[in-house]
Amino acid sequence: MVRFHTLRNALALPLVIVACLCMGGCWYLIIGGVAAAGGYAISSDTIQGETSAEFEDAWSAATEVMGIMGAVESESYELGMVKGVVNNARVTVTVSQLTTATVRVKVKARKAFFPSIRNAQNVYIKIMAHLDADIE
Repeated sequence: MVRFHTLRNALALPLVIVACLCMGGCWYLIIGGVAAAGGYAISSDTIQGETSAEFEDAWSAATEVMGIMGAVESESYELGMVKGVVNNARVTVTVSQLTTATVRVKVKARKAFFPSIRNAQNVYIKIMAHLDADIE
């Protein structure tokens, strides 16, 4: 009986290590539930996703959503960047043209000196919902 427990313990640690390695970056999707919105987290404070909307439509959606949800501090159409404050978090939305048919929307949010993925997710979802409403 002693040998069975030793063998089981010897196999348990490698299995736990393999499971942890397989789950690597997936916890962002599990915790944030971002996959349903078509975006994905690229860091602890940034969510991004691609859309087939025109750059101008994505830009106007970003500026409008930021203005509704908080206060816009600066915006630059040339850089595709809108900065502002939403729920006491500093939020930066970047819109960039990837291809002729694809635009990337990236939302970064930090509250004090800490990441605020929830605020980034909320802004991102609102921008994408605004774009979906425009497309239909």
